[in-house]
Amino acid sequence: MEVILLERIERLGQMGDVVRVKPGFARNYLLPQKKALRATDTNRKLFETQRAQLEAVNLERRTEAEAVAKKIDGLAVIIVRQASESDQLYGSVTVRDIAQAITTAGFTVESKQVQLGRPIKLVGLHPVTVKLHPEVSVAVTVNVARSEDEAGMQARGERPSAAGREEEEAPEAETMLEAPAEGEPAAAG
Repeated sequence: MEVILLERIERLGQMGDVVRVKPGFARNYLLPQKKALRATDTNRKLFETQRAQLEAVNLERRTEAEAVAKKIDGLAVIIVRQASESDQLYGSVTVRDIAQAITTAGFTVESKQVQLGRPIKLVGLHPVTVKLHPEVSVAVTVNVARSEDEAGMQARGERPSAAGREEEEAPEAETMLEAPAEGEPAAAG
């Protein structure tokens, strides 16, 4: 099926290009999202009459997106999740979680704008791309940690280790070993 693109679409073409796509892609995505028109003679004439207006609207949206991108660029958001000692998350961090964290930081972002290949399943710093406009993308760092303190350590470049967490818990364990219960033999050293 041939369609006329109403905006730039990555790996497909620029505004005004007539491209051939699979019918399902056109019916289920491009046409309902108003990203394209069927390439009929009537629609081609309609597009040419509205081309200047569409380009002006696109330029305005792009300018707004670039202004927001300057503010968001380099933003680091913290997402606190429970994780195992091997830094594996119980669950995962999804695009919805990231969009919500960015919105909490003061920037309105929808989950469909967050580009994430697969959900984040490990503790650490993860670079994520946010697509504010078809032509404007920005990088955001997602800091996934067990606590705010751990997130701060990760942000400074310190890697909280399982050994560091065990040292915090060690004094309790030592006191338990020192005092054997009545009737039990003392542990051999």
